[in-house]
This record gives sequence, C-alpha cells and structure tokens, in this order.
Amino acid sequence: MRNPAGERVSKAWLIGGFAFLYLPIFTLIILSFNASPLVTTWAGFSFKWYGELMRDTVIIEGFVLSIKIALMTATASVLLGTFAAVALTKFPRFTGRTFFSGMVNSPLVMPEVIIGLSLLLTMVSLQRLTEDLFGTGWPDRGTLTIWIGHTLLGMAYATVVITSRLREMNPQLEEAALDLGAKPWQVFFLVTLPLISQALASAWLLSFTLSLDDVVLSAFLSGPGSTTLPIAIFSRARLGLNPTVNAVATLTVLVVSIGVVAASLWMARMERKRAREMAAAMKT
Repeated sequence: MRNPAGERVSKAWLIGGFAFLYLPIFTLIILSFNASPLVTTWAGFSFKWYGELMRDTVIIEGFVLSIKIALMTATASVLLGTFAAVALTKFPRFTGRTFFSGMVNSPLVMPEVIIGLSLLLTMVSLQRLTEDLFGTGWPDRGTLTIWIGHTLLGMAYATVVITSRLREMNPQLEEAALDLGAKPWQVFFLVTLPLISQALASAWLLSFTLSLDDVVLSAFLSGPGSTTLPIAIFSRARLGLNPTVNAVATLTVLVVSIGVVAASLWMARMERKRAREMAAAMKT
C-alpha cells in the first residue's frame, strides 16, 4: 500500500540532501562570474576573473602539475591495485596473506596526517642515506615524492573496488577458457580484464579524483617548485580568497564532470555490449 505522506517526506529529505551537497558548488560557479571581488556584493556578470586566471602563473602551473600527478597516480594505482586484488581473490591461502591484506587496506583507515608524516620521515632518511653512500641525496621532495604518496593511498581504494568485482565474477568463465586450452596469461588478458573493465575504470577515476584534490599528503611531500593546485588554493585561503580561485574551481568542476559523464556513458555501453554477448552465448 502506498504511503503518500511517507513518499513526500522521502523526496524532501532527498532534495535537501542534494541541496546540501551541491548548492555550495553552484554558488561557487555563480560567484566566478561576479565582477566584484567581494563575495557579498554582486556587481554584474563578467568573465574578468577568468582573464585574471590566464595570467596567474602560480595557479596554472599548480593545475598542470596536479593533473600530471593525478594521471600518473591513477594509472599506477590501478596497476598495483589489480595485482593486489588478483592475489587476494585468486589465491585465498598463501603465507602472509593476512598481513598483506592488512597492509593494503591500512591507508583506508589511517589518518592522512600520519601517512604523510611517516612518508616524509622515510624520504628524509632515504635521502640522507643515499647522500652518505653515493654523495647525492635521493629522492628530492617534489613531483616524485608526491606521486609515491598519492599512489600509496590510491592503490588501497583501487584494490577494494577491483576486489569486489573479481569476487562477483563467475569463475566458470575462466574455467571454461582453461578447459578450451587457453593459458593462464591468456585467460587473464582475454577473459578477466574485459570482464572487470568497468571496475578498472571506476578505480582509475576514484584514484584520479583523490590525487587531484589531496592537500595533506601533498603538503608533507612537496618541495620547492612543486606546488599543486590544492596547496596553492589552501595557502591563499588563509590570506583571503582571490576570486580567481572561484574561476579555477569552476574549470576543475567542468573537467571532472566531463570525465565522469564520459566514463559513465562508456561503462553503460560496455555493460549493454556484454549483456548482448552473454545473451547470444546462451542462445548458442
């Protein structure tokens, strides 16, 4: 029996939740076109701050560096996460499995401040050791160290996403391929990877987003000349936000939205294609 009052309450809560999450973003986008430098004063529609953004070298360099690190992080996280997920799923019993699983999942529950501090101390110790042994310190804090820290965090999330998909996958498909004479590596590349492609895409997008907006790890692991966009925005926020920040945030939202929509359309297309292929296989 339908409950109209309950449905209205549910819709109200849903609308309120979406408004709480997305209204600040829409407000930021609107203010990026405000001609006034004051948030509380609307002085007319203008692209002024987008023009200022094109001349802001710090923001542009930070944005380019953040995109570069996010791309490398997402790719490395998916590769390492896939290996870890396969090991945990396909080999349920091996020496040190519990310890390995705990180490993979620990970044999910450990505060980023602790991760960043531990990585910083590790990098400093390694730099001093290589300087004593070889006369030159490695690695210098910068793009490489930020990438390592982001990959550590992104790999944990990617492993969870890919593991859940591998556990839901029908193992008879891989067994059938083995029975037909396929080698294990052929089964992995021709059967397993296509079946988990959507999970790989989701893990890539998640790792990319985590890296793109990370502040804590980047603050610990960055060095001179390696200021990412979130660090640049955070440093300016302490002194009072410049309206150019609204412009770069709007462009970031636009880029991420386009990527998410494109990935969603691609995954939906792959899902329909897989459903058609499975239906055809069942008929034969």
